[in-house]
Amino acid sequence: MATQETFQFSDGGSIPTSSLQKHDAVIKPISYQLAMEIVVERHYLHRVAPVSHAFGLFLPDFIEPLGVVTYGVSPSSTLLRGICGDEEKQNVYELNRLWVDDRLQKNAESFLVSKSMKFLDKEIIVSFADTGQNHIGTIYQACNFLYTGLSSKFKDPKIEGIEGHHATYAHGMTNEQVVEKFGMKVSFVERTRKHRYIYFKAKGARRRELLSKLRYPILPYPKVNDEI
Repeated sequence: MATQETFQFSDGGSIPTSSLQKHDAVIKPISYQLAMEIVVERHYLHRVAPVSHAFGLFLPDFIEPLGVVTYGVSPSSTLLRGICGDEEKQNVYELNRLWVDDRLQKNAESFLVSKSMKFLDKEIIVSFADTGQNHIGTIYQACNFLYTGLSSKFKDPKIEGIEGHHATYAHGMTNEQVVEKFGMKVSFVERTRKHRYIYFKAKGARRRELLSKLRYPILPYPKVNDEI
């Protein structure tokens, strides 16, 4: 007999996954404003992201979503074309924010991701698990993403006075150009490496075509005790 999964609350209450499949839990689009309000407050990065689509996980008797996932077009052209080449660079979303209320078990995160991806209008989804947060991407493994290794080593420019901001102000600029623009106010800090996961929202011949275009090797999933 199959074991029934649950969304378990820390206070002991639970909502069976079987009920969720009958729409007791609803995944539906939410506004950019609501998504950013929640993730800026509760996601560990505490900052906004470029968002094309945002979805919330809603449960009965809760007005606000208990989970939020957002997808957007990465500002990095290197990332967009690096997955399957120039031909597919317009066909890529980055899953760039994921938050689920701590009162829910981890299967709520994979439930939210797998259900929300069905609504997307692009076939390639990429996401990253931050080694600096001791993340290995367990959620993406549960959703059958392909693992394609670690991101390259990279140093982010940090500008005096705006250290808390993401380095989008330097997008497309070389380190020399950043120094020329900001002078002595700039320093460079090594970025933590990230596990790269890719999902193809396609089947049959189309999925095989995308796999043939994939520029990264498909590797075994990392485990908790793997060394970076």
